[in-house]
Amino acid sequence: MAVTSDIVATWRRPRQVMRRHLAAGVREDRAFVFLMLACGLIFVAQWPRLAREAHLSEEVPLDALLGGSLMGWLFIAPLALYFIGAVTHIVAHLMGGRGTWYSARLALFWALLAASPLWLLNGLVAGFVGPGPELKLTGFIGLAAFVTIWLLCLFEAERPGNLEPRQGAE
Repeated sequence: MAVTSDIVATWRRPRQVMRRHLAAGVREDRAFVFLMLACGLIFVAQWPRLAREAHLSEEVPLDALLGGSLMGWLFIAPLALYFIGAVTHIVAHLMGGRGTWYSARLALFWALLAASPLWLLNGLVAGFVGPGPELKLTGFIGLAAFVTIWLLCLFEAERPGNLEPRQGAE
């Protein structure tokens, strides 16, 4: 199934989509692509806000703001997200989860990508409307959707017996 179709399906049935991704076996390349697509889309979502900031305050030019955002989202955030995925697997394991390092990472990366349409909306609101209740509302909805999808996918990924017969090494 196409990634865009999976994103739409995740909004209705996140556990089923996660189950399908896990059934494909350990595909670290796919997880990495999900992560980089999500970080790339979040980077693009920052453009309207950064353009607004550069226009309203001429202290820092737009190219410097874009460069900082690029460094943050495409180089630093992926490393931090790998770390967060590892920590969530450890916490889930302590709580009785039976998933793998890979399944915990995949749940996080997929949730980030599935919530990316709301990150894009939040970026548009930040750029065109600016600070205010609208921006806070879209930010809250985006964060709530991400956390909800992430937790549902993580529960599926850490479900006992998940991937154990097909997976030899993590």
